[in-house]
Amino acid sequence: MPSVPLHPPNKSSTVLDTTNDNNPLPPLLRTPSGLAILELQGTINFPTTTPNDDVDMDTQTEEENTKTKIIETELGKIMFPDYSDLDPESTKWMKRVYLYAGRYQRMTGEVKKLAKPLAVIQRRPITKMQDENGTGGGNGGQDELEIVDVIKYKIIFASRPEPVGLETIAERS
Repeated sequence: MPSVPLHPPNKSSTVLDTTNDNNPLPPLLRTPSGLAILELQGTINFPTTTPNDDVDMDTQTEEENTKTKIIETELGKIMFPDYSDLDPESTKWMKRVYLYAGRYQRMTGEVKKLAKPLAVIQRRPITKMQDENGTGGGNGGQDELEIVDVIKYKIIFASRPEPVGLETIAERS
């Protein structure tokens, strides 16, 4: 049975640096306590676009290696109205979370602890030193994995969106 080495998180590379162009992971959802899973009850209808359309909310990028277009659509803005930097140990912020979807809708949710935590893993980058010594690739260029972070919470939005005005969103920003 094939096996792949799995390493603990690397302290020198900040895993949460999703702005790095070489990081293959999508930007993950960050809460005051770490990464979280977003759980929505229902369907999200994204705007349909053709390659010639220019939509303000969409960002089109082209990957260099594959020459495929990736269209990113901003889903909304998540806010934790009860979180306080003065008391980071408090869990009061977990009771109420807002997701502002688009310009006129707000969903209210809460943060729940997962029964079993999930590990986010990624392919481990091989450093030049490991590559030269032949220690980075395992057996004949075998991939190695490392743990990026452990997800312990999920944010649940179980109710329907409620209408809000633009000024409500501006007040929260």
